[in-house]
Amino acid sequence: MKKILGISAFYHDAAAAIVVDGDIIAAAQEERFTRKKHTAEFPVHAITFCLEEAGLTIEQLDAVVFYDKPLLTFERLLETYYAFAPKGLISFIKSIPIWLREKLFLKKMIRDGLKEVGTYDPKKLNLLFTEHHLSHAASAFFTSPFEKAAILTIDGVGEWATATISEGNNNTITVKEEMNFPHSVGLLYSAFTYFLGFAVNSGEYKLMGLTPYGNLNDEETQRFIKKIKSTLVSIKEDGSIWLDQSYFKYATGLRMVNDAKWEQLFGFKRRVPEAEITQQHANLALAIQIITEDIVLKMASHAKKITNADYLCMAGGVALNCVANGKLIEKNLFKEIYVQPAAGDAGASLGAALAVHYIYFNKERKIAGNKDAMKNAFLGPYFSEKEILSTNRELGAVAIQVDDTAALSESIAKKIANGGIVGWFQDRMEFGPRALGNRSILADPSHPEMQKKLNLHIKYREGFRPFAPSVLAEGAEKIFNLKNTSPYMTFVTSINKESRKELPSNYHTMSFTEKLYCERSDLQAITHLDFSARVQTVHKESNPKYWQLLQAIKKETGKGVVINTSFNVRGEPIVCTPTDAYACFMNTEMDYLVIDNFVYTKTDQKDWQNREKWKQTFTQD
Repeated sequence: MKKILGISAFYHDAAAAIVVDGDIIAAAQEERFTRKKHTAEFPVHAITFCLEEAGLTIEQLDAVVFYDKPLLTFERLLETYYAFAPKGLISFIKSIPIWLREKLFLKKMIRDGLKEVGTYDPKKLNLLFTEHHLSHAASAFFTSPFEKAAILTIDGVGEWATATISEGNNNTITVKEEMNFPHSVGLLYSAFTYFLGFAVNSGEYKLMGLTPYGNLNDEETQRFIKKIKSTLVSIKEDGSIWLDQSYFKYATGLRMVNDAKWEQLFGFKRRVPEAEITQQHANLALAIQIITEDIVLKMASHAKKITNADYLCMAGGVALNCVANGKLIEKNLFKEIYVQPAAGDAGASLGAALAVHYIYFNKERKIAGNKDAMKNAFLGPYFSEKEILSTNRELGAVAIQVDDTAALSESIAKKIANGGIVGWFQDRMEFGPRALGNRSILADPSHPEMQKKLNLHIKYREGFRPFAPSVLAEGAEKIFNLKNTSPYMTFVTSINKESRKELPSNYHTMSFTEKLYCERSDLQAITHLDFSARVQTVHKESNPKYWQLLQAIKKETGKGVVINTSFNVRGEPIVCTPTDAYACFMNTEMDYLVIDNFVYTKTDQKDWQNREKWKQTFTQD
């Protein structure tokens, strides 16, 4: 029985995961504990949680594995600076000392970090390193329900690889082809994220959410597509790309792109963060999204060709582009597509641990029927009734305990149907970027003003941002054009015509804001401008409490659908503890909070009028 701890750290989205005899015991991002979003710090808290959940000490582990090979990354940096010299001198002077002082001594940094977790003998520590894209590939294939599958990993960059096509077979992964730095789909998308005024490595989903506001029939959008393809990127039939590095600065500079050349190419200046978003910005966002979809489809088609696989597994940051994933589903290239729910670098900690278990230790792989091994991504901390009561006493929180779960579901369903906004905190925290019904904010999507209210008064974020629905798996196809179940919100699909409303004749000439609040469906708050939605199907066996709530909502509204957005505000990680949840509840205009079977209302809270106390617990960006 092998006990393996996987770690990702020092770049972004630090995390830890623990695997015992191939079983995923626990996994969590460090940000959830430190409350520093996308933190790169060594995941002391996440490791401590994982070890406690497994009932293990560091000395009892058979291996500790890091998700990346830093020496290969250092080699890539040196060769890149040499190839581009004398460009990048300032970046070289700034970055190389950090590498020489810190990252080349990563073994020592990891050992020192583990000492903060617990005592152990460093000489007995079996410290291993996997390649970055192998970690991604393993996170997808070894958790999938497939014995054989093609594996597609796409991100910014690992050591050298920026995308790989592999073949998974039982307990082995064989890399078939790879694309190398500086040519990268992830970095191309991030470059547009930067140019459109969003943060790289965290704002890509904002860019994706902006794309439906673009107008495909607009001459400007078509011009942008042609300029990108003719100037920035050359796309081959196998999905590999070549980027003209004279337009980019990520290889040797301190910025993503050459601002002056991009401004000349597209005819407008880079958007400053928080500045107004115009139709021009939306059109450019749509242009790069369409090109990204084309690249992903070509890569997937090539993966099918060279592996002849019936199934596809996906991971890497670009695998979180659920719009592209939805388009891939529509092509019917594969019988089934599985996207790792923690597809980014956080999930690579889990992939590294699984790679060591199956490949390094050569352990037999066991597949549980047609179920994946992610345990519905509920791999984080759980809080007992005793801990919740202790939190209530400590915070002076007033709650009503409802022991009858059916009565609780019916009561909360009525509140949601009447326009109430509910913080829903249950069982184990999700692993990955999506809230899946255990750390969620819930509301009724049929209320026309709900999207605006949630964005401006609950999440404190940009008004254009869409919201995703959770829907009962039974009958989901009656509302959405679903070809597969989507338990992890990794696919975008369209809402069926029966739920749509007729658009005004001048819809495509409307302004950005007019489109945003134009009623498109009877589930307005989860229907994007192009009638799309990032759907989560909820299954009774995977999340019975959430499923029961949706059943109660169906009785109230006629449809088992609810807005499901992550339980956090802008700039904050998803809540982890009851204290986090209560602070978020008190600091926003949420109406109700449910922690396990404890119900909190604003009118009952003694400190509700003293909101400044709770504002101090947040650090909004």
